[in-house]
Amino acid sequence: MQDRDIPLDAWPRRAALEHFRRMAQPAFSITAPVDVTGLRERAAAHGATPWLAYHHAALEAANGIDAMRQTLKADGSGVREFAVIHASTTVLRDDASFGFLTLPRDASLAAFAARARPNLERVRQASGDLFAADEPGDVREETLVHMTALPWIAFTAFTHARGQGDDRPKVAFGRFKEEGGRLLMPVAVDVHHALCDGVHVGRFFEQLQAQLDAI
Repeated sequence: MQDRDIPLDAWPRRAALEHFRRMAQPAFSITAPVDVTGLRERAAAHGATPWLAYHHAALEAANGIDAMRQTLKADGSGVREFAVIHASTTVLRDDASFGFLTLPRDASLAAFAARARPNLERVRQASGDLFAADEPGDVREETLVHMTALPWIAFTAFTHARGQGDDRPKVAFGRFKEEGGRLLMPVAVDVHHALCDGVHVGRFFEQLQAQLDAI
């Protein structure tokens, strides 16, 4: 599969795109819990930490949603759909600042984790520029899903910072919390309404849970 331009003439979401793209704040956010019971043990069998495992699961889920692989073309002429999207996430550094880490998509959790571990450690030890020590390789910035983790807070809502023209999907992961004998994690998904509707976010959560369960 290759990147493609979506012809808007017969696109079912054209009216929604035109409606929301003109808004000053066109994004919306949904927060819901996912079940991560036993994730630590299952992830370890693949050489991954829970942190790497839920990043991988979310990236695989996002790749399964066409709308989350789409972007508004800079010239305003329509929508571009990427064949594959990748992730950029925040890493808490040793000096208590943070940096960005690129996580290229790989269907295999074991391969994803093996590639990410040395890059994660390098970014953790860096300082200064937010992108210091990150090595994105051939991953293009416009294909990134922006992710972050707040393992200190079992939040019930979350908002993301967005720059001018930023239409990338954003995902935040919160603190694990035991409830009813299960271990739950809050996940916040923030998307541009010109590209995604509630049905797409609903499908994302379904696929995210399926990916977590399959580890």
